[in-house]
Amino acid sequence: MNAPVTSGAAAPAWAEQVVGRCRELAAISEEDGRLTRRFATPAMARANALVGGWMAAAGMQVRTDAAGNLVGRLEGGDPAAGTLLLGSHLDTVRDAGAFDGPLGVLCAVACVERLRAEGTVLPFAIDVLGFSDEEGLRYGTAYLGSRAVAGTFDPALLDLVDDDGVTLGDALRDFGGEPEEIAGASRRGERLLGYCEVHIEQGPVLEGRDVPVGVVSAIAGATRAELEFSGRAAHAGTVPMGARHDAACAAAEWVLAVEAAACAEPGLVATVGRLEARPGAPNVVPGAAVASLDARHADDAVREAAVTALRAEAQRIGAARGVEVAWREVMSASAVAADGALTAALSTAVAERGLAVVTLPSGAGHDGVALAQLTGVAMLFVRCAGGISHHPDESVDEADVAVALDVLHGFVRGLAR
Repeated sequence: MNAPVTSGAAAPAWAEQVVGRCRELAAISEEDGRLTRRFATPAMARANALVGGWMAAAGMQVRTDAAGNLVGRLEGGDPAAGTLLLGSHLDTVRDAGAFDGPLGVLCAVACVERLRAEGTVLPFAIDVLGFSDEEGLRYGTAYLGSRAVAGTFDPALLDLVDDDGVTLGDALRDFGGEPEEIAGASRRGERLLGYCEVHIEQGPVLEGRDVPVGVVSAIAGATRAELEFSGRAAHAGTVPMGARHDAACAAAEWVLAVEAAACAEPGLVATVGRLEARPGAPNVVPGAAVASLDARHADDAVREAAVTALRAEAQRIGAARGVEVAWREVMSASAVAADGALTAALSTAVAERGLAVVTLPSGAGHDGVALAQLTGVAMLFVRCAGGISHHPDESVDEADVAVALDVLHGFVRGLAR
């Protein structure tokens, strides 16, 4: 039986707990002096143990699946009613902030704890998921954990090798996972109500609108590629400028072309986040250069056309400079529209708390991209200071987290009406 909808009076205490737990979790890192938690590392194991303890204290049954995902389950009153998935990821980028990912996991844990504290028994079960890899820092490909849950994990990924020469399969096995049984992490065939994730916005829109939360309408599609420019190394003092095949100059010209293309197309963002000249000596004309590309847009056709044009531009620049260009696509993820019914329920939960319903797309990727292959997805953004993310200065206000917790609480209860 469901109790009446409660006010947000209890939310500040839960918000203080969530923010405190995010900061406590941020102390678990594989690097001294900065937060870095990669897939299937001892630091990730310690994070799973800490969060798993909080899940157990909230009354959930806790396990780690074959892909290293942490799962906390609260059973519902009706086994036939299905399961609602909540959560986010527990891995980080290098030199991360405390809230990207963990905020969504710990908000979900607090939601379960609050429901139990008020004596609410839902007809459906809730699974809180702490995904093992969303950022792709260790193996260069994102959503390893959520793809396993969605049933779209490619077993060929188990042969990927990290910078230390460790295969993904061996890392997972050492972590306590079961690479041979990773298909068992899939939730396909189950009755699922959907997936909802609370996440910091990682941008400045909500702060500019002076609102604490926003409802995500879509997650932008993304392409990642790596380019290698191969010219000819030469002596920096003896080879005339007109006779050079400078790979770094070709890469630099292309980087500016990437910027220009993104500035010319509304909604397109494109970034060269990695740029390296080789051999890297001050008195040698670079014979090779490596550059990355990250291109995103909410419309897949626009993104794909831009990527095609940038690839052609790299070839044009290379030909003009006598430099070979090799292109390798690392990842391509289609844009994901948020589920209409779940988004409407989330918007209702926002409006019922007297808040303006602000909708916005996400330019960042999220586990919802993978989960959309399994079930409907919805996302709630929380305002973050200065729009800063993927940085130690990442920050949220407890009052905004309290609002998000109230909205999530109302959303979950609303699904049970």
